[in-house]
Amino acid sequence: MLEIIKKLFASTDNSSLKDAVKNGAFLVDVRTPAEFLAGSVKSAVNIPLDTLPAHLSKLKNKKNIVVFCRSGNRSGQAENFLKKNGFHNVVNGGTWKNVNQIINETRI
Repeated sequence: MLEIIKKLFASTDNSSLKDAVKNGAFLVDVRTPAEFLAGSVKSAVNIPLDTLPAHLSKLKNKKNIVVFCRSGNRSGQAENFLKKNGFHNVVNGGTWKNVNQIINETRI
């Protein structure tokens, strides 16, 4: 139980995310279309988690892929799914707000 609490309050290591963003990562918002329309990261594409299997061709030949969502849960599932399907250049960015913040910091 203590480990779960530590993980909840631990700071997030965004070094992989920062590197991917600096190298022009392909940004994939795996939330629903309605969530995406309510706000997302500039230049991100919306591929909802439940449609990801049908869109693998869009991800081929991408140097880096960052997946993200509202809380980090769906993006974690997306990362696992993509890695099981041969994509090893995938970073779970967590929340779309986290990814947006990293992008804004990288531009400065």
